[in-house]
Amino acid sequence: MYKEVLRSIENIEIFPIISLIIFVLFFIGITVWAFRVPKEYIDHMKSLPMGEDELNENQP
Repeated sequence: MYKEVLRSIENIEIFPIISLIIFVLFFIGITVWAFRVPKEYIDHMKSLPMGEDELNENQP
């Protein structure tokens, strides 16, 4: 049933191509961002879950 519905839609073959292009552009964008982001930003984001106050409270 689903095959017949999909076959009846005109130009349906363009949607997988559009999806692939969106995925590739997103992946390339994230990769470029990851290589260009400053190391200080990464270090700051890495320390956010446990700030200095939480680290000192958990130590005996």
